[in-house]
Amino acid sequence: MTGPTRSPAAGSAHVIADDAEALAVAEELAAEFRAGAAGRDAARKLPHAEVERLSASGLLGVTVPAGHGGAEVRAETLAEVFRLLATGDPSLAQIPQSHFVYVNVLRRQGTPGQQAFFFREVLAGRRFGNAQSEAGTRHVQDIHTRLTPAPDGSFLLSGVKHYSTGALFAHWIPVLARAEDDALHVAYVPRDAPGLAVVDDWDGMGQRTTASGTVKLDRVRVPADRVVPHHLTFRGPQLHGAVAQLLHTAIDAGIAAAALAEAAEFVRTRSRPWFESGHETAAEDPLLIQRFGELDIRLRAAEALLATAARAVDAAAERLTDDTAAAASVAVAAAKVFAGTTAVETGDALFELAGTRSALDGLNLHRFWRDARTHTLHDPARWKVQHIGRYLLNGTLPPRHGLL
Repeated sequence: MTGPTRSPAAGSAHVIADDAEALAVAEELAAEFRAGAAGRDAARKLPHAEVERLSASGLLGVTVPAGHGGAEVRAETLAEVFRLLATGDPSLAQIPQSHFVYVNVLRRQGTPGQQAFFFREVLAGRRFGNAQSEAGTRHVQDIHTRLTPAPDGSFLLSGVKHYSTGALFAHWIPVLARAEDDALHVAYVPRDAPGLAVVDDWDGMGQRTTASGTVKLDRVRVPADRVVPHHLTFRGPQLHGAVAQLLHTAIDAGIAAAALAEAAEFVRTRSRPWFESGHETAAEDPLLIQRFGELDIRLRAAEALLATAARAVDAAAERLTDDTAAAASVAVAAAKVFAGTTAVETGDALFELAGTRSALDGLNLHRFWRDARTHTLHDPARWKVQHIGRYLLNGTLPPRHGLL
């Protein structure tokens, strides 16, 4: 890598050894993050300390290849890490989603030098953000941000990005941009680069503390060896979209699990029985028991589909072909459709189960529905259903793009 530029300082990070340790660390962090999640959401208190804790734990380095000193965990493990984190705080779980996506970009298309440099950064606890989506364009893949060649062999990067989850907390911001020939690239830009500004203007009703704001780039100079040819990813069978979508699916499954657990605790400890039930406690009401059973079945199905999809991704990674990549993408699409509807339904059902008191704003129980409803808008489930149907009925392989 050229140039002495370093990312901002980060504390020393633990290096996780294997899948089992990754899961144990995620479970511990989920419990820590859960304790303050409602308060952070209510006050929109950005989780700077919690994100530093996430970095120090070593979880951000678990997909670094073993040859570079990482644990190189399975997709099934990574999905469970995200599901666990989302049961504690869905906003915190979403912040590193793009981090892992752009580690994968380096794994797929990075040069040996780029991989050596950036994987050291990741293992040291440094974070990747996200600057990909743009507002006001024709569609989500209509990218206007440009990499313009400079006389010294570097590039100048200009554009405006929205929904930049993780950028405010990042040490490096991967920027999706097009070169002069319109080919898609990712430029890895230091958070403190001259000409780069991150604006904390996210005001979504849910996922309030993701800081998914705006990144502005004004002739930001980028060395050539910090640019990765992302367009090559989609010229053959790939799992880029499947992995990215798998992590979103895990977040939805985690939100659903957290909402159902909160509803059960509320009914056990704070709800009064309906007078017609004839029981002393709300938890003995057979109609409530029935509804909890129905929701638990949906949650179990969502979690099973998530695990099945993750295993399909792992299987495809071992023998990547058009057919195995398609099977993985379809499995993830099915899991995401189901987990999304389950998260929204469970967040809504919490109030039906817990009763009038649960609607008090001070309890902030509506955060589960708000988080689920906001997060599931990331990309439309209806198109996933279309691709699943085409694959089943006509054997049509799903398209190669980053959203499936």
